[in-house]
Formats: sequence, C-alpha cells, structure tokens
Amino acid sequence: MNRVLKVALLCGLALTVASCGTVRRSLPFGLGGRDAPGATATEGQRISVLEFEQQLAPSAALSGRDFFVPGPQAAVAWTQPGGNADNAIEHVIGAVDFQIGWRRSIGAGSSRTRQVMAPIVADSGRVFVLDGEATVSAVDASSGSISWKTNIKPDEREGRRGFFGIGGSSTGGGFGGGVAVGGGKVFVSSGYRTVTALDQNTGAVLWTTPVDVPIHGAPTVAGGRVFVVDVENQIFAFDVATGAQTWSYRGIPEPARIMRASSPAVVGDTVIAPFSSGEVTALRASTGQSLWTQTLSRTSRTSALSEIRDIAGRPVVSRGIVYAVAHSGVLSAMDIRSGQPKWQLPIAGVNAPLPVGDVVYVVSKDGELTVINRESGQVYWTRDLNEGRVHQEGGFLGFWDRTVVPEWSGPLLASNRLLLVNSMGELVALDPKTGAQTATLKLGAASFIAPAAYNGSVYVLTDKGDLISIR
Repeated sequence: MNRVLKVALLCGLALTVASCGTVRRSLPFGLGGRDAPGATATEGQRISVLEFEQQLAPSAALSGRDFFVPGPQAAVAWTQPGGNADNAIEHVIGAVDFQIGWRRSIGAGSSRTRQVMAPIVADSGRVFVLDGEATVSAVDASSGSISWKTNIKPDEREGRRGFFGIGGSSTGGGFGGGVAVGGGKVFVSSGYRTVTALDQNTGAVLWTTPVDVPIHGAPTVAGGRVFVVDVENQIFAFDVATGAQTWSYRGIPEPARIMRASSPAVVGDTVIAPFSSGEVTALRASTGQSLWTQTLSRTSRTSALSEIRDIAGRPVVSRGIVYAVAHSGVLSAMDIRSGQPKWQLPIAGVNAPLPVGDVVYVVSKDGELTVINRESGQVYWTRDLNEGRVHQEGGFLGFWDRTVVPEWSGPLLASNRLLLVNSMGELVALDPKTGAQTATLKLGAASFIAPAAYNGSVYVLTDKGDLISIR
C-alpha cells in the first residue's frame, strides 16, 4: 500500500481509538486516567461485528481429500511479469537444492521517493530487472555478472514535470514500471511517463514513446503489441516495431490504489485488463473494443481499507477461466468469453492467484494461504503464514507499541514446493498438499516481488535492489 496512505489511515485510526474511554485511561502526560471525564460503557451483551461479515471456511465435503498437482516442467523462458502472456505458469523445475547460488546488486533500492516494483523476466541466458531509478540491467543467469545497463529516465528538461505533472525532477517521483521480453527486444514501462524498447543483446534504445501519465505496472507483450496500464486506469497498445500507439481504452478513474501494480493478461485476441477501480475488462487485442466488464467489489462493515478496490495482482487465464482478486475482498473465477462468474469467494488480496492442476492457490493480504477447488470454488484448507511471525515494535517516542505483520508475495510452485517471499526478508517453502513449512532462506532484506523461475533456478529481487539466484 502507498506508504503515505498508510500513515494517513493510521493517524486517523489513532485519533479514533484515542477517543475511546478504555484507551484514554492509558494515555501518557495526564491525557487520560481513571479520573478523566468521559462516558463509561454500561453492562450488556457484546456482539462481534465480524459475525456480520461473510466468512471463508473449508468445505466439509473436501476434508481429507487429495487433489491433483501436475509434475514440474522446465522453465526455458520467463519473458513476461507472470512468466507468459496469460500469467498461467503452473509447476516449474527450480531451486532443487534450495541454496543461494549468487547475489548481485542491480542498482538503487527502495527509499522515500522511489520503489522497486518491477517483476523479474528472463530469456536467452539473461535475467532482466529494473531498479528504483529506472535503470534496466541484463544479468547473466548462471554467474550473476552484469552484461549491460541502460537508464531510461528522461532528460532533466522532461524530468521537471515530476510525479503526476506537479513539480518534481528527473531524480525523483518516477518510480514503478517494469520489463518484458519479446522478439529480441526488452520493453520497459516507466513512472517517468515513457514506454521504451531496448535491444536485448546490447541495451541500446530502439524507440521511446512518451505518455501523459505515469505507468507503475510492467508491460505485457503479445501478438506484435505491447500492452500497459497507467495510473489513471487507461490501457494502451503500442506496436512492438515502431512504438506507435495503436489504440487505448479508459476505465473508471480511481485514485486510491495499492503500492503494487498489475499487468494485463493476453490470450489470443483477448486482453484482460485489471484496474484500480476493481474493474476487470476484456478487450479485443487488435482493436481495443470492449467485450465485457466485471467489477470485483465488496464493502466491509469493519474496514475502511475495503473501499480500496484495486486489483494489484495480475489476472490469470487458465483453461478458459479468468482468475482475479481485488483488495476489497473478492476472488472471482470468470468465463473468458462472457465474463460471467463461475464462482466467487470473500478473499482480499494483492497477489496473483495460482491455478495448478485441480486447485487454485491464493494468498490474502492478511497472510492466509488458501487452496480452492478450481471447479466448485470450495475450499480445501487455509494456512496462516504469519503464525509465529507477528511481533511488536516500539512506537512513536517509545509509546504505543505497534504490531508488525509480514507482507507476502507469491506463490510460485517450483520442484514440489510452494515458494513465497515476505517483508521479513525470508524465502519460505511450503508443502503444496498440506501447507506445512518445509524450508526457509534468509534473503537479507525485505522482498515484495514474487519469485520467478528460469533454467532450473529461482530468482528473487529484494527491496534493497539485490537480485538473488536460488539454485
């Protein structure tokens, strides 16, 4: 989530909680206390407001039942943010030894004015990554050596436009974007309002097309076109050879969004575009004609954050079904031809769902891993990934300890392990049938980007800007 938004929401929550008589008695500097004036709750029956929420529960009919997961296949390319254009990579060979092979700094990490947000892609023996200062690096997949670097930031004159066109400079405010590979080119989207094509072998700039609004999500390349979604919920299609815009489509504008960004999915002549408004829209890839739209929105009585409807995880297309999850609390399986939901579940998430074999894996924003029958939408089981990881840290001026809950990214199914990274700097391996934790690797820094697999290894990018190969 946007860190500024977090601060604003937490400040509002603190003021609300401070007005409660129970908490006011514990405030320092005489601000509360036993003798402080205020209303006192009368005796009565307490009713949990959570009972009014739709609950997610395992199905009794599926209790103890096994499910099919296909065996791992070699990942000889990972050219898109989700592995391929439909974001539907099931089970790959990767990180069999589960040991760190090499570690390489690829440039600027996250800071107050920049974010490392771009997923990893790989092809032709190289891994391609984007740092927090819009520098693309081509890294040798086997050794970790840097083959080339190219910064796609505009010049100082253009950079003065700043973030959303207000102030700024070429050294800040242009965070986000991502990379994709296709046809010997590396395509780069940017928070600096550009879409750029680089030569895959040398990093030379082949073309750059300016856009009016920053792009925080990575591009998707398919059918001779590059597809990107900007922060004002517009999707654009550009010609891969020239960079010329071929069409655009505008969704409903929605300024409230998560500090993650999604990418479209493409199958044949259909593009599935995710928007921060909670809309999932199917478009004709050749013309941009709208085919259908579904809105994933569920308002909670207990959380103002549910009003943020962003679809921050990539939509996935598998066996003719589109799987997408919204931050507001809807996981939906929709027919790709009509958009009609096959089933829906009350799950709030910011990660892409993972359909594999008979099931769909999904991680909620609260850190619950859920396994769902892909046909019926019934739940096999859920696992709390944060069990034993939630801890307290000292708050402002030593007062009001805060609860730290890890954030999770993934999963990737590699060599019979479900792999996820978290904000505590861990790569965690789980049994895909039971959810039991089987192994953990310390990464040395937080990671908010799902792992990628290529040629038998798994690659992780940390928030500090370190690319790590797990062999």
